[in-house]
Amino acid sequence: MTDMILFGVFPYVAVALMIGVGIYRYRVDRYSWSSQSSQFLESRLLFWGSIPWHYAILVILLAHTLAFFFPSSWAVLLGRPLRLYMLEVTGLALGVSTLIAVALLLFRRVTNVRVAAVTTVIDWLVLAALLLQVATGVYIAFTLRWGSVWYLHTATPWLWSLVKLDPQIHYLTALPMVVKLHAFNAFLILALFPFSRLVHVVSVPLTYLARPYQVVVWYRQRRAG
Repeated sequence: MTDMILFGVFPYVAVALMIGVGIYRYRVDRYSWSSQSSQFLESRLLFWGSIPWHYAILVILLAHTLAFFFPSSWAVLLGRPLRLYMLEVTGLALGVSTLIAVALLLFRRVTNVRVAAVTTVIDWLVLAALLLQVATGVYIAFTLRWGSVWYLHTATPWLWSLVKLDPQIHYLTALPMVVKLHAFNAFLILALFPFSRLVHVVSVPLTYLARPYQVVVWYRQRRAG
């Protein structure tokens, strides 16, 4: 029963919160759809944490997404041992990079009084959830080898069953606890998403493309006139 709630019900709750609260927040408080940067309070640790985090996590998410949407092609890609080894090593290296990066971002908010003062409870929760997600991912990659292969036969069918509104939790419940924690925490991050600064990742300023140009008039020119 617990497994059904965690892996058969909660994913839908998380997605519903992400979409529903996200739309509501955008309509009611559109200004809050930003990263609300605290760079002016401290930039050195932000740079060393933010830059590796963004680049590494994008590649990791891309790999997960490709394996989900194109499992057959992904299986062919991993069909040769050399390609499998290279992907496993690359994934582990990227995971370690993201772990260090998010640890630096968390350390920055803990140690800098000014940054901590503008950090909300939801910010702490998101950072903790991201740290847990990356840490479990690195642990899985290091201890449960060839995850890029067994992901195709466990997580991918489970996720597709959720899409089809027919949760097949047996694909996940037989896996080690750390894998189940990794999967549950991923949806927890989605649930926290609309309440946090993470919404900025889907805030694309497309309206700027159609915005009319601005005429700038220098004050000193007006005085001279």
